[in-house]
Amino acid sequence: MADNIKLVIAALLAAAGVAGFYWLSDSPTVLRVLSVLAGLAAAAVVMYFTAPGRQFVVFAGEARDEARKVVWPTRKETMQVTGVVILFVIVMALFLWAVDGILFWVVKTLMGRQD
Repeated sequence: MADNIKLVIAALLAAAGVAGFYWLSDSPTVLRVLSVLAGLAAAAVVMYFTAPGRQFVVFAGEARDEARKVVWPTRKETMQVTGVVILFVIVMALFLWAVDGILFWVVKTLMGRQD
């Protein structure tokens, strides 16, 4: 129950930040944006002290750790794969152009039009 109350407070803080953006309509844009960021930051702090908030922080840390394990392709591999993809697109475009032309000719012939 306490977590639900904290989540509602976090939502209200985020909404207050957005409301501040519109309430400060005559103020400089920097101040308006800061009000939104302050509301979101306050909501994040309150959210951190809930069970779902802590679970999210653990999940985000694990996701960051997994992203660090990714082995990115070298420049040479990237260029080779890009070349293969471009070649495949060209071949498919020519194939579909030929199929379209043949089907157009067949339909035109079946309809008796010899333009």
